[in-house]
Amino acid sequence: MLMGETQLAITSNTNLPIRYVLDTNVLVHDPTALLNFEEHHVVIPMTVLEELDKLKNGRNTTAADCRQAIRELDKLLGGALPDDIEQGIPIPRASLNDKLGRLSVLMAKAPDNLTLLPTHLNDNKILNDINLLKHDHPDQRVVLVTKDINLRLKARGCGIESEDYHSDQSVKDIEQLNKGFLEFEGSFWDSIDEVETRQKMGHTLHTLAKIGPLQDVYFNQFILDETGFVARVLDIQADEITLLHLDHHQLMETEAWGLKPQDIYQACALNLLLDPDVHLVNLTGSAGSGKTILALAAAIEMTMATKMFRRIIATRSTQGLDEDIGFLPGTEAEKMEPWLGAITDNLEALHCDDEDCSGSVDYVLNKVPLHFKSLNYIRGRSFQQSLIIIDECQNLTPHQIKTIVTRAGSGSKVICLGNLAQIDTPYLNATSSGLTYLTERFKSFEYGGNIQLQGVPRSALAEFAEANL
Repeated sequence: MLMGETQLAITSNTNLPIRYVLDTNVLVHDPTALLNFEEHHVVIPMTVLEELDKLKNGRNTTAADCRQAIRELDKLLGGALPDDIEQGIPIPRASLNDKLGRLSVLMAKAPDNLTLLPTHLNDNKILNDINLLKHDHPDQRVVLVTKDINLRLKARGCGIESEDYHSDQSVKDIEQLNKGFLEFEGSFWDSIDEVETRQKMGHTLHTLAKIGPLQDVYFNQFILDETGFVARVLDIQADEITLLHLDHHQLMETEAWGLKPQDIYQACALNLLLDPDVHLVNLTGSAGSGKTILALAAAIEMTMATKMFRRIIATRSTQGLDEDIGFLPGTEAEKMEPWLGAITDNLEALHCDDEDCSGSVDYVLNKVPLHFKSLNYIRGRSFQQSLIIIDECQNLTPHQIKTIVTRAGSGSKVICLGNLAQIDTPYLNATSSGLTYLTERFKSFEYGGNIQLQGVPRSALAEFAEANL
């Protein structure tokens, strides 16, 4: 624990100027984090620069994020003199704001009257630097920003104010996340006073006033009720919305490469997956809810049968992949195959009733241009007329999800799959996951949609395990 007569207690005075000290994991999580602290002073300890330097080498996503963070720092600091850096270099932003933030690099020297933590750990070095910064600036709040919960606990024990990095968190409570559907008890029409119904190109459209429960609806969101009514939000205006009426029976009989939905939520997901006008589909849900098999069946259907896309790009995020793939033998596709077993497993499941399952799977793999790609090699590429399936999206940061989704070129479609209850990446949780970020940011996108699948159709065992373990 840091000690010393000049150590300050955590202040509750929010009117004081703030100096935010960023930990390394914040810059790895979001290389542009420097720009997100408004008019406040951002401080980067020398230890953080050293950690970024150690992590920058390699072809994994962490190294790429470190390199981008270093470039951002270099762009801001430029050829500034040491004295200017100590005082703080102005941080320009795109928005017009007279109160520019400032950036400085911290390399403090301890006065004799302070007792510091042992310096064999980098975390301790950062805490020592913050304590010295508080000593030198008693008239300011000094706040450590880190995604490391244990470091925040150590900071509290040392009398240092700390917080998580929240700038890229779109929701504070995961329950606020758009599920992709609204469910009504009884009949949906009981809550509607006036509706205009018309026919257009064989479709039934309902135009309703944007009031009551329909005030907060989004494009391609589904309306469900207990009577079997199903509709999809097709258009949103200032004071009205247009619903596309969908026949419940036809939805449940929708077939993609021999696969039919087992419940209305899977039917809604398949409706989005097979719609050529929906360019981004996010499927969330518990393990076994059908995310991967629905995406794969729709992908094969649109590639082999309807020829909407030229190829399928399958990739996923998994702990250890970035480091381990380089040591595996074989080509990129052969290296990726163990990590994308969920794709091949579900391909076998689609043909399990065939007379020769292995022959059917080989036939599909020979006919469908299905490519397994590592996330490391997707950066900088552009995929045209491709259907891109990204599995395990819950383990991606918002910055990483942006990097991947922006690879979609002309005529491409992106399908993101994930379970927010199974996050394996350090420093990520359900609210800070890239999948949550993408779902929330794209909820108003006219050509995007998402569905939170319900239940666990995989098996009674899987359903019980999901609920009780």
